[in-house]
Amino acid sequence: MEMNATYTSFVAVGDSFTEGMSDLLPDGSYRGWADLLAARLAARTPGFRYANLAVRGKLIGQIVAEQVGPAAAMGADVITLVGGLNDTLRPKCDMGRVRGLLEEAVERLAPVCKQLVLMRSPGRRGPVMERFRPRMEELFQHVDDLAARHDALVVDLYGAHVMGDPRMWDVDRLHLTAEGHRRVAEAVWQALGLDAAEDWRVPLPPDLPGPWADRRRADLRFARQHLGPWIGRRLTGRSSGDGRPAKRPDLLPFEEPTA
Repeated sequence: MEMNATYTSFVAVGDSFTEGMSDLLPDGSYRGWADLLAARLAARTPGFRYANLAVRGKLIGQIVAEQVGPAAAMGADVITLVGGLNDTLRPKCDMGRVRGLLEEAVERLAPVCKQLVLMRSPGRRGPVMERFRPRMEELFQHVDDLAARHDALVVDLYGAHVMGDPRMWDVDRLHLTAEGHRRVAEAVWQALGLDAAEDWRVPLPPDLPGPWADRRRADLRFARQHLGPWIGRRLTGRSSGDGRPAKRPDLLPFEEPTA
């Protein structure tokens, strides 16, 4: 990568990971790594423009149908595309279809931007991760293959041990904390050829597990408040993003949230 390259615009495409869950702001909205990255890019480039089309819960087919066309039309310098992981977490997943749709998205986006950025998404260590690991790794291998064919960058969050640390994940165990999003923003920043502010891979300080009873109570709260509703949406075909618009649908000069 060209060091200290200049980028004048950025469009983010994807699902809840790119929307910013669970990096919660005081007004109840989400910030996330894409907003953090946009703020840093805007600080070094006057007139910098940013759009975030990502919506929580979206499958790769929805991302292709609803976001890829508008993103391609914007002609931004940088486009990030992260999708397909929600598909791999479904009980029934046609990985051939997922690979084909992701390839379609890359083929449409790579020619219209200065730099396309793909990711090997992070995964929280635990039993859920182990169950879906083969699908995830099949997806990530396809990401690597597409990047090689289309001169895209790959940010390997999956391969960074620290990103699997449970402390990087919110209580729902599906979305990163503010610290996790901050590290993702730094990882993409460095992948774009910009000067590193820190080593985003550095491990968190050692942490001793709490009492067994406290951990079991946390497991029960997680199952009641997050796992149960998530399973219910999967069984009924609903999504947390149904009817929800993108938070930054237009490519406009970047402005920090006022709240």
